Amino acid sequence: MNTVRETIAAIATAQGRGGVGIVRLSGPLAGKAGQLITGRTLTPRHAHYGPFRDDEGLVLDEGIALFFPGPNSFTGEDVLELQGHGGPVVLDMLLQRCVQVGCRLARPGEFSERAFLNDKLDLAQAEAIADLIEASPARRRATPCARFRGSSPSVCTA
Repeated sequence: MNTVRETIAAIATAQGRGGVGIVRLSGPLAGKAGQLITGRTLTPRHAHYGPFRDDEGLVLDEGIALFFPGPNSFTGEDVLELQGHGGPVVLDMLLQRCVQVGCRLARPGEFSERAFLNDKLDLAQAEAIADLIEASPARRRATPCARFRGSSPSVCTA
């Protein structure tokens, strides 16, 4: 398993406004960040609803926090998902709070890179994720999805 010392954070949902927005963290500080932002210890793989707070205790947003300890996560590391409201200002404040508690901003594709480095994905699956993200017409989506699942490109179901 790859030894990573930095915890990364990024907005995981598409740009723009939406009902729900997700900030994702991965790395050794994910659990501690969740505790600092929510004010409670998060039970692994349980949804916790409540406020997300800044360093002065003021509420930034309310939403759901999910903690997945490594190696049982997408990246193989401790992962935290903060699911709040999908406005860009709210998500940016939440992301900045993550930086404030010790995370750094993730590079594009870095979550998948960590999954690959931690043997959670093989190279073909990592490349298929990139292809799937970039695919636009529905008929072109089948091939990268099938590659990700390691199956024939003729069928792809979620």
